[in-house]
Amino acid sequence: MAAGTLFGSSALHSQFSFARSTSMNLQPGNGSPQNSSSPNGSLPKKMIGFMLPHEQFPVPKLVEFGEAAERAGFDLLATSDHLQPWQDNEAHSGQAWVTMAALGQRTKRAWIGPTVTCPTFRYNPAVVAEGFASLNLLFPGRIFLGIGSGEALNEQVAVGSWPKWPERSERLIEATDIIRKLWTGNQVNHKGKYYAVNAKLYDTPASPIPLLMAANGPKAMRRAGQYADGLVTDPKTWKQHKSEFEAGARAAGKDPAQMPVLVEQYVVVGNQKDAEVAAELWRFGPKAFKTYYNVPDPKQIRQQADAEIPLQQVYSDWPVSTDPNVHIKAITELFESGATIANIHSGQPDQERVIDFYGKEVLPKLKAR
Repeated sequence: MAAGTLFGSSALHSQFSFARSTSMNLQPGNGSPQNSSSPNGSLPKKMIGFMLPHEQFPVPKLVEFGEAAERAGFDLLATSDHLQPWQDNEAHSGQAWVTMAALGQRTKRAWIGPTVTCPTFRYNPAVVAEGFASLNLLFPGRIFLGIGSGEALNEQVAVGSWPKWPERSERLIEATDIIRKLWTGNQVNHKGKYYAVNAKLYDTPASPIPLLMAANGPKAMRRAGQYADGLVTDPKTWKQHKSEFEAGARAAGKDPAQMPVLVEQYVVVGNQKDAEVAAELWRFGPKAFKTYYNVPDPKQIRQQADAEIPLQQVYSDWPVSTDPNVHIKAITELFESGATIANIHSGQPDQERVIDFYGKEVLPKLKAR
């Protein structure tokens, strides 16, 4: 089954035209992207994504997995964007934008974007605007930009700066404003609290680029609703703080029901032993954005996670099964909760097994429903 067919994503013009309808409402003075009447600025109402983790695999393998995932029927290919892995035993950390460019060449239909890029420290927001405009020119209508406030293991180690959360959040909001303004192609003379930019993009996006913002707590959820086109989060945060996202959207004059919500769902195609193998590499997960995001050393994160988090706790909420109905149930529950993109992430070493299983046993049955 070809990607882009699972939930009618070939009819992009009729679903989630959020890049057209909300981009000018996010902050006073923001312009809409050029060609904002283009139908390619929208994401379909329901999508199944596949996570390509730079922490766990080298770039060439990720490109192979992405190509296979599109053939299997996945609608979206998300990439992590790290300078270092979360844990040193994950052992990899390639450059995400290079991966996305290669993925675009090797695939035909799948949406591609990071979950997430941090546009405030190691990447200047003007450089992010230029990079994703270029990706969009290569693959019009297939690129989205997910952004977040970063982690010490990526930002502090690269530039030596890691302020408290209020400043990081303010920087993210200001960076979002700069990116949007540059995408208009107008001269931007921005003198803000954290950034001074006096430039224009001479090669602007060919179509609107959906801008999603990551959130892992109530304040960040409200911020994403207010300043972004959509959300990137996890199942627990979405369940607990959905109302904050919706309130932020409404405060900005937007309809949260018309905004995409990408929820990353960890899964294991296998048994408990397979889950334990995967969980060893993603052991930091339960405390990633409570504690470990402030730790700059992947080795230290692994050591702390090993000491503090029981292995079973890591995978206790993951669907772990070779029964397709278990996986279908988890995805269906995400959609019923209001999520629009279920982003499947498996930490197991045999990614081909996951892709093949979903392509044959899960995605066709979801489509049939």
